[in-house]
Amino acid sequence: MHDLIRTNDPVLISFVESLMRDAGIGCMVADAGMSILEGSVGVIPRRILVDPDMAAQARRIVMDAGLEDELRPWTDSDTPG
Repeated sequence: MHDLIRTNDPVLISFVESLMRDAGIGCMVADAGMSILEGSVGVIPRRILVDPDMAAQARRIVMDAGLEDELRPWTDSDTPG
């Protein structure tokens, strides 16, 4: 899975999930259950993950929404092909 965004902001998570759903891109929010371990203080960021084959499109959608500063950097393993 491609690590698209890491954040503690529940509004941002919801918005990005909505963007992905509207575009037909499946995504998963990882680490959401960690609040049980951390005591709900929001220390551990949630990760929004997408299929690596859809990563470029997902990143474009996030950038078009003006959220490019929230994107995780590309890594060599993220490069399609």
